[in-house]
Formats: sequence, C-alpha cells, structure tokens
Amino acid sequence: MTAIPLLYTYRRCPYAMRARMALLIAARGFDAFEIVLRDKPAALLALSPKATVPVLHLAGGGVIEESWEIMRWALAANDQQGRWSRAQSDDNLALLACNDGPFKQHLDRYKYPGRHPEAEPDLHRAQAMIALLLPLNERLQRSRFIGGDSACATDLAIFPFVRQFAAVEPGWFAAQPLSALHAWLADWRASDLFAACMVKLPTQTVTSFPNFPSLPR
Repeated sequence: MTAIPLLYTYRRCPYAMRARMALLIAARGFDAFEIVLRDKPAALLALSPKATVPVLHLAGGGVIEESWEIMRWALAANDQQGRWSRAQSDDNLALLACNDGPFKQHLDRYKYPGRHPEAEPDLHRAQAMIALLLPLNERLQRSRFIGGDSACATDLAIFPFVRQFAAVEPGWFAAQPLSALHAWLADWRASDLFAACMVKLPTQTVTSFPNFPSLPR
C-alpha cells in the first residue's frame, strides 16, 4: 500500500495530462512516477497488465486504470464547484465520447501517419474537424467553457487532445475560423493549472507532485 495515491504517468500523454489536472484542481495530494515507455516498471505491470498510463494506486491498495475514472475519483467526492456533476449532461458526455472515440482515431492518423501507412493525413484532419472541433467551437460560442462560466471535467478531459491536434500544424490550425475554440485553447495553455500539470519530473522514481489547492479554475 502507498501512504498517499501514487500516479503512474507520462508527461506528454493526453490521458495522463487530464488525470493530473483533475488531481491538481481537486487538491488531491499524490505522488507521481514518470515512466519511460521502453522500460515500464515491474510495479506498474503488476498493478495493471495493460501497462498504459495513467494508473492510480490508491492509498488503500485499490487501483484505477482509466483516466476518466481517475478524474471521477478526484472530482466527485467533493464536488462543491460542480466540476464533475456538470460534466454528466448528455451533451457533455457526447463530447467526451466523440473525443475519446472518432476524434482520437482521426488525430492518431493525422499526427502519426508513419504508424498508419494506409492513412491519408489530410482526410483525417478534415474528419477530426467535422467530428469534434467544429461542434466544439459552436458550443464555446455560447459560453467560455464547456462547463459554462467555469470549467468542468469535460474541459479538462478534452483540452489535452485538442492541444495535441493544434500542435501538428500550428500555422494551419491558427488560420482556421475557430475563434471561440482558439480562445478556449489559449486560455488553457496559459493557465496555472496546465503549468502545474506539466512540471517536468525525474523519470523512473517516485516524486511528490506539487499540490496547488488554490488554483483558480
């Protein structure tokens, strides 16, 4: 058992990012183990044979292996800000399903064409826009965040993937008529929460992750 939860993570993984952001914004203290993809630790393999991050080893000995469930654990227990409850609307759950399903599939084939020799990157870029980014831009024209006036778990869950898409061809993305989405993305990139999430940790060792209980979102 661990004294406090231990998160197996990888800094650039969008699934791990959203887990770290949720733990931080919920002020849930945790230790982190930054893995090396080519040398995953035996302790992680013992906890989760699928060996994909994030994996959260709870202080009581339980294990949570999926990023959205880690977010639930972090946010739902003390939901005074409604960050978890506001994410449970049909519209928000549909956005999450699209992000984690069709959008992620198109993103992978757009960003990593070498891994998918049959892929046509421009086609997958266009399909990713249709699947998520255009509807998300329309949604954000009505409110600053997916969660309304303040962020909810859906914002945290989707942001890392939109950030990844935007970084493939920054000039092309910046030229797209997505003003509300651009503002939302810029807001997240500049946030203290994201800066805290992306603190660089030593690899292959347990590190007490910085805790920021007064983050503004």
